Amino acid sequence: MKQFTSLPRERGELVRALVKPGQKVANAEKALIALRNHSEAERRRRERINGHLATLRNLIPGTNKMDKAALLAEVINQVKELRRSVAEATDGTLVPTDIDEVTVEQQEDLNDGTAFSIRASLCCDFKHELLSELREALEALPLKMVRAEIATLGSRMVNVFVISGRDEGSNVEGQEGGQLLVDSVRQALRSVLDKFYASEEFSSRNSLPGKRRRVSFFTSSNSSSLGDVW
Repeated sequence: MKQFTSLPRERGELVRALVKPGQKVANAEKALIALRNHSEAERRRRERINGHLATLRNLIPGTNKMDKAALLAEVINQVKELRRSVAEATDGTLVPTDIDEVTVEQQEDLNDGTAFSIRASLCCDFKHELLSELREALEALPLKMVRAEIATLGSRMVNVFVISGRDEGSNVEGQEGGQLLVDSVRQALRSVLDKFYASEEFSSRNSLPGKRRRVSFFTSSNSSSLGDVW
C-alpha cells in the first residue's frame, strides 16, 4: 500500500512525495555495511602501522618505551648517522651514482710541474663501446692524458680523467685559454654521452620506455657528487 506525505511550500502548495515500502530499511543496511567496511579498513591500517613501528623498535635498541614521535625522531637520527658513516667510508673512492653526470674543472698545478691540468669525470650506464669512444674523443684534443680511472657498480660506471695541457699542439695562455680547453673537454664528453643515448633510444623505439635519464652538466664553479672522489 502506497503512503503519501505533504510538505508545505512558501505559497502554501502541497507536494506529494512517494515513499516506497522498505526503502528506509535498505538505506540503513547500506549505511551499516559502509560503516563496517570503513572500520575494517581502519583496523588493517592501524595494524600495518603498529607492525612497522614494532620493526623499528627491534632494529634500534633502547626504543621499546618510546612513543611514536620519539621513535621516529630516533630513526631519523640513526639514518643521518648512517649516511655520514657511509660518506666517510667512501671518501676517496670512486662510486658510480644513478645520475648521468659530466663534470669538468680546471685543477691547480700538478706536482710534476705541469702548468695546466683538467679533471674530468663521466658517470653513466656501463657499455664497452663507450670506453673506446671516450678515448677517441679525448685523443682528438690537443691534450695529454696524465691519469685515468674507472669504477663500476652493477650496470653503472664512473670514469675520471686527469688531462695535462702540456702537449705540442696545445697553446694555453692565461685563464681564457684554460677555460677554452675546459669547454672543449666538456663538449667532447657530452657529445659521447648524447651519441650513446641517441643510439639507445633508436634501438628501443618500439619497446617499452626504460628508466628515466637525468643528465646534469657542471662547470668548475659548480661542484658535483664526484668533485671529491680523489
